[in-house]
Amino acid sequence: MTPWVTRLLFANVALFFLSGAVPSLFAMFALVPAWVVTRPWTLVTYMFLHGGFWHLGFNMLVLYFFGPRLESRLGGRVFLQLYLFSGLVAGLVSVIVPFLLPTFSTMTAVVGASGALYGLLLAFAHYWPDERILIIPIPIPIKIKTMILLATLIAVGGIAFEIAGSPQRIAHHAHLGGFLGAWLFMKWREKNSPAARFKRKADGGRGHGWLPDRDAARRWESIDRESLHPVNRDAYDEIMEKLRTQGLPSLTARERAFLDRFSPA
Repeated sequence: MTPWVTRLLFANVALFFLSGAVPSLFAMFALVPAWVVTRPWTLVTYMFLHGGFWHLGFNMLVLYFFGPRLESRLGGRVFLQLYLFSGLVAGLVSVIVPFLLPTFSTMTAVVGASGALYGLLLAFAHYWPDERILIIPIPIPIKIKTMILLATLIAVGGIAFEIAGSPQRIAHHAHLGGFLGAWLFMKWREKNSPAARFKRKADGGRGHGWLPDRDAARRWESIDRESLHPVNRDAYDEIMEKLRTQGLPSLTARERAFLDRFSPA
């Protein structure tokens, strides 16, 4: 067991029994789309409540089996961010959908960690797509990427039944919201990873439009050439002369990286 998986398990179980003992707590923390403006905290608190023991038990099993390995891979801080962001996006989807589709009630309370856990499952599939798991009652292990596809189809089918007038007890749109939240989070993290930042720096801002290029040129012109080593000073003068005569697009990635190394942050 990893630290944040343990804490999340404890928080979910504790609030399940506490909300059962104090019904007003459940009503105050559950997410009701029509009331979200006056109760914005429910976009977070709803994911720590559950509608019954089996609902809680199934979700905690998912957290127990998939959470530790993912937390070890991401680190505790990023793991928690992924969990909460996936749940938050799932909550926002749960609020938006009833106002767009009249067949969904804006007064139906949404509770459960499913949206956050669907986010964890998508992230798990991102790192270990071919990991085989056993889904009860299916006796044959399947790859987790296949399970993600099945879960998506089930969610889409559930939404279709809801639109057709067959009420569903499961908030399928929240599950898709959890997938969406994890996808956005992973894309953001990929774009802002150390490797991606290094590549952008090495590229010198190329391909990002006129304004970033103009700002880069200003930074490079502000370099104090007198503080440079004579060898670097000669290289600086040569590159800046090329910049003045041939324009910024003429600079290579190596030349841009050289200027970035000496320019003010």
